[in-house]
Amino acid sequence: ETATVVGGSMGDDLIYLDYNATTPTDPRVADVMEPFLTGIFGNPSSNHRQGREARQAVDRARDQVARCLGAETDEIVFTSGGTEANNLAIQGLVAARGGGHVITSAVEHPAVLEVLLRMESTGVCDLTVVGVDAFGRVNPEAVEQSLRPDTVLVSLMLANNEVGTLQPVAEVGRRCRRGGVVLHTDAAQAVGKIPVNVDQLGVDLLSVAGHKLYAPKGIGALYVREGTDIEPFVCGAGHERGLRPGTENVLEIVGLGMACQLVERELKDEIPRLRSMRDRLRDLVADRVPDLVEHGHLEHRLPNTLSVAFPGAAASEILDRLEAQDVAASAGAACHAGGAVLSHVLWAMGVNAAIAQSTLRLSIGRFTSEDDLGIGADRIAAAVKACRNRKEKST
Repeated sequence: ETATVVGGSMGDDLIYLDYNATTPTDPRVADVMEPFLTGIFGNPSSNHRQGREARQAVDRARDQVARCLGAETDEIVFTSGGTEANNLAIQGLVAARGGGHVITSAVEHPAVLEVLLRMESTGVCDLTVVGVDAFGRVNPEAVEQSLRPDTVLVSLMLANNEVGTLQPVAEVGRRCRRGGVVLHTDAAQAVGKIPVNVDQLGVDLLSVAGHKLYAPKGIGALYVREGTDIEPFVCGAGHERGLRPGTENVLEIVGLGMACQLVERELKDEIPRLRSMRDRLRDLVADRVPDLVEHGHLEHRLPNTLSVAFPGAAASEILDRLEAQDVAASAGAACHAGGAVLSHVLWAMGVNAAIAQSTLRLSIGRFTSEDDLGIGADRIAAAVKACRNRKEKST
């Protein structure tokens, strides 16, 4: 069975080029969730029929997630999403070790970086932030050289959410194992886009975000390798091996399980399609805007992600024009009250501030069509031209 979705936006006229922000829920995922919204409502901890049906559904989903990651079923802990999974992994591991030294990279998602910066500021841990090269990639030797006798954790994302660069997690994992250091990877942007196997990566902790792989928002998972001790940071009953108390979100757990099953079944064929469409989108835009600047690694990167700058045109203005033309994309620099703030990822890569503030992230996915690419490229080029013309007239 395959999903039938019209266009890149579930049937309306929107050209959706923002799959890294969130994915639409796959109709096949919604179908398996529906009975748990309208009929099967039991608490998985209850012993009656409704409870047993719910427990069986949770167990089945846990197995589906585990199979997708090459893990054992009892190594999967359900969470409310990638942010909670990251917090549980990082705070839980450091708490279990009684503090210590942690290493991370300069291009991590705030759900990792901000957690560690706060822990450092409150004296919970010592922190080393390793830089990246111009492609946004960490040197494994730099991580190894940062290891100390009191290092308890390395947290390194698998795929960058802004530029799509893949980190050498497996190589870092080999170096961590030699030193007996636990390795966590934030795989929120990776699962569903590239093969993810916990043993091949050599990770002890791995975070998953459901809404990045066609499951609903509000559900995620943390892989915890057997023998890796972490402490819960929420108190309550003994759900999820005592690591994540609270009655399980059966409806969305079922959705995440189905989404992971689809990834396991279809990803091999999906990767070359995504890569081809991404390259096609890049070529179409470059034909219309030849002086664009592409960010990220050209080999070690996600198959669906394109980070490009349009010198002389502010990303915020481009996006405003694209919204008016029903095109959804994201900026490579976040805009806050008081002015544009440079993306910490692009800053770490050494990208010029003016170029960074003219950067868009274009990300495609399962329901992107060839028509979306052509129409999207035309509208992006038109928006860039309009921005540049306005700037020229104002100077």
